[in-house]
Amino acid sequence: MSQPVKYLLDESRMPKYWYNLVADLPKPPPPVLHPGTQKPIGPDDLAPLFPMALIQQEVSTEREIEIPEPVREIYRQWRPSPLYRARRLEQALGTPARIYYKNESISPAGSHKPNTAVAQAFYNKEAGVKRLTTETGAGQWGSSLAFAGVLFGLDVQVFMVRVSYHQKPYRRALMESWGARCVASPSEETASGRAILAQRPDHPGSLGIAISEAVEVAAQRDDTKYSLGSVLSHVLLHQTVVGQEAMLQLEMADDYPDVVVGCTGGGSNFAGIAFPFLGAQLRGGRSVRIVAVEPAACPTLTRGPYAYDFGDTAHLTPLVKMYTLGSTFTPPGFHAGGLRYHGMAPLVSHVKELGLIEARAYHQTACFDAGVLFARTEGILPAPEANHAIKGAIDEALRCKEEGVSQAILFNMCGHGHFDMPAYIDYFAGKLTDQEYDQAELAMALSGLPSVTEV
Repeated sequence: MSQPVKYLLDESRMPKYWYNLVADLPKPPPPVLHPGTQKPIGPDDLAPLFPMALIQQEVSTEREIEIPEPVREIYRQWRPSPLYRARRLEQALGTPARIYYKNESISPAGSHKPNTAVAQAFYNKEAGVKRLTTETGAGQWGSSLAFAGVLFGLDVQVFMVRVSYHQKPYRRALMESWGARCVASPSEETASGRAILAQRPDHPGSLGIAISEAVEVAAQRDDTKYSLGSVLSHVLLHQTVVGQEAMLQLEMADDYPDVVVGCTGGGSNFAGIAFPFLGAQLRGGRSVRIVAVEPAACPTLTRGPYAYDFGDTAHLTPLVKMYTLGSTFTPPGFHAGGLRYHGMAPLVSHVKELGLIEARAYHQTACFDAGVLFARTEGILPAPEANHAIKGAIDEALRCKEEGVSQAILFNMCGHGHFDMPAYIDYFAGKLTDQEYDQAELAMALSGLPSVTEV
């Protein structure tokens, strides 16, 4: 049996700039609105939550934004990450397709999340911030910010979605090992958390609720800022090192993707792998099909309307236009906790609305089937989130088999599943079930979308 082919770049070819897709879009994204005035917000409106350097990146239209050398120095611990040709998976599928995956699981935190966590910690440290608050679903983001915080001497408090807090104790232990404080959300520590618990003491939590708690704490202290692991444009920006490296590595392989696949929860790892290729296409380069894969139990892109909504449950955040299931929607407790978010990144939503990407949704058992096949052929046990991208890539490879065409398929293996073993134990025991969202709850959440008069 032939061995997988690994494509490695040396450190000198690690990207020196983050890529900003906004510079190449045919139509600018809709503005972020102040919830009170419904007018576009300015930098001062975001200043209580973010340092000015990140606010400037959030609104930038420059194509390239330089990566500070202290950030690149830390990146060098695991970047450039390897690109693999999944030959064993190809053989198992009997497909003529060429399947490539970017392995982001080799970072210290085991996922792509440190690409932005390190950058955000750096800019906050430069601004004199002492403490960061954040939310986390599966724990990959929380552990990544804990890792970045300890490197820059920042205290980190993480509000972890309650169902994941209990499902994934090892992620919590990893955060605490790096010095972060991890709290199950909803909690008694904030007004927004107490309000939720008063209505439902056993509430499983959601990313929207955890965001509310983290934002509330950050807004109350001058030495504290809020840090977000996905959704916002500056977060997506930082992840583009993934796709830029993949372009160089595929050049080494004398290949180029016909299809790019990424899983989507908030949108950061998807944007990281896809936006550099989409930008090249928009500048007149080769056409690429780009496929976003999401959980059927939280089908934001495939079921939600494109509308202005809050990013959090307590409505402490500005209004952004995105595909949304409603800010009060609570997804069921399926294992891909990083994909349990009611909205999609505004920039990902915008390119979907422009028809530049596709979206599809899968149930979790089919995704775990794909992840186990990947582990048994490629040797890497994926995170439940990454299983969605693998399922999408496998379906594309089987399409190539059915059509008798040889195409190159690239996906982002965004994290390993070493801290997700209870999910795999349930899978092998036949206890993992496909969960459906509550249709009545979704209807209720969507009925509460804010009324916005667009200019």
